[in-house]
This record gives sequence, structure tokens and C-alpha cells, in this order.
Amino acid sequence: MSTTTTTQPARPRRPLPQLMTLTDAAAERLRALYASGQQGRTLRIGVSTKGCSGLSYRMEWVDGPGPGDEIVTDKGLTVLVDRKASLFLIGTVMDYERKALSAGFTFVNPNEKGRCGCGESFHV
Repeated sequence: MSTTTTTQPARPRRPLPQLMTLTDAAAERLRALYASGQQGRTLRIGVSTKGCSGLSYRMEWVDGPGPGDEIVTDKGLTVLVDRKASLFLIGTVMDYERKALSAGFTFVNPNEKGRCGCGESFHV
């Protein structure tokens, strides 16, 4: 007596969104920072509890990746993301904006559900 079994082919998995991407402006600014005063260091991005909405972006210069860092490479540049922040940052686009009286990195985060009135913090 012969028994045949059929197996269903594995469903193709959807590709995961990239953890973080850089705009051309952010990449240009980071290249300048990496080439000047921060040469040999890497930017680490995380989130911390702060502000009226609960979370705030945190950036710091580090000498190398820590055991809990995700390594993101985009446009030939490396940025580190604190693993504790990765779920909050999936799909985030980092930009660099120059305005009349200020300049700085900004984040377009699809996970944000709202921001406080001053723009300093967000919640997911």
C-alpha cells in the first residue's frame, strides 16, 4: 500500500521595509560630519522617554557599534540604530532641513500616531 502526501509550496514572504533610509540632503550632511569633526565615529539613533507625547529622537556619536545596535547602510553611509528603538523606527526616513533660522535632522516616521504641539516628542 502506497501513501502519497502533497505539500503546499511555501508562501513567498513579503520583504520587510528597510529599518531607516536617508534622503540625499541627510546623506550629504552626514558625509560632511563624518569627514570633519566626527571622523572615525558613527551616528547612533535611538528614542528616549521625553516630552509631552512620550518619545523623542535621540542622536549621539559613538566610536563603534554596541552589542544592541542595528547597522543601517544607505547611500554609502552607515548609521546605527539602538535595537530598543528599532520597532519604533521601522520605515523611517531621515532628512536634513535648512530653514531661515535653523537647520537640523528631521524624521518622517510612518509609525508615529501623533506629535506634541511643540514638535519635540511623538507617540506610536
